[in-house]
Amino acid sequence: MAGGKARKEKAKPAAQTPYQGGISFHKSKGQHILKNPLLVDSIVQKSGIKATDVILEVGPGTGNLTKKLLEAGKKVIAVEIDARMVLELQRRFQGTPHSNRLQIIQGDVLKTELPYFDICVANIPYQISSPLTFKLLHHKPAFRCAIIMFQKEFAMRLIAQPGDKLYCRLTVNTQRLAQVSHLLKVGRNNFRPPPKVDSSVVRIEPRKQFEVNEKEWDGFLRICFNRKNKTLGSIFRQKKVLSLLEKNYKTLQALNLDPALQGAMEETNNVMDFEDMEMDDDEADDEMEVEDGNAEGETSEFKEKVLRVLKDNDFENERSSKLKLREFVTLLSEFCKAGIHFS
Repeated sequence: MAGGKARKEKAKPAAQTPYQGGISFHKSKGQHILKNPLLVDSIVQKSGIKATDVILEVGPGTGNLTKKLLEAGKKVIAVEIDARMVLELQRRFQGTPHSNRLQIIQGDVLKTELPYFDICVANIPYQISSPLTFKLLHHKPAFRCAIIMFQKEFAMRLIAQPGDKLYCRLTVNTQRLAQVSHLLKVGRNNFRPPPKVDSSVVRIEPRKQFEVNEKEWDGFLRICFNRKNKTLGSIFRQKKVLSLLEKNYKTLQALNLDPALQGAMEETNNVMDFEDMEMDDDEADDEMEVEDGNAEGETSEFKEKVLRVLKDNDFENERSSKLKLREFVTLLSEFCKAGIHFS
């Protein structure tokens, strides 16, 4: 209006866009896309990719890392569960020199039969960290190495050493199958949208394994890490532990004596399992129900058998939190020699 004051229009705030290419990211699905190109370059450089490598990428998202992997290797196999991201990848690389070297598999990586690959490089959804790690480590034929972004605390558990606070059953299980080393610390601001935790990149290299029965090993470690900071003598004196072991011992004795029983048990796979022995020491109550003997103060023959294995091999006063991998393998072997089994 002439002669009047010009009305100032309020500036509209810039739109907050937690997405790329029009695609919104879902934190609930672990979708945090790497936005720092220098970090992407560093991950690829530290991966040691060869020009002849077939590369597995899990959770490629919009393809920021995928592009660099295609430039470095022979082929990229990208496994992506989100159909929107699959379409974005196809759109991004269609008509480029890389398009015929990118294979996209839409699906849940944990339920997908993975093809051959030489190396895995991935920024994964953190909620699948443990199952994916062991799926990869049991993949045949074995790959050369995996370079994976994990939540920082999970990564620290993988590389922990005996005596470290984070040393746990996950540590021992992983290090039996692979050599794990830390490569990079990654702050949360390197992602869009930023997660609530910091991250780390680790290198996992499969190695020659200690030969153990997988079910025996799993049941054994569940008991050992039931209260990892207690002595093994205390752990194996617990009523619950002794009861499980003795029931398993008697069952296996019956199987060995009666072939008909053995066949029936094999059909039902009804040998005692130890999957309820999950508790780590930092989560456990201080009170432990310990078996001290019967009403006359006598110790059961089976309890003596169990404790004799610990005493004769100098493990009674050792703690799981400080045992090395080879010592776990040795102790399991000694229990099995004595007829005490964990599967």
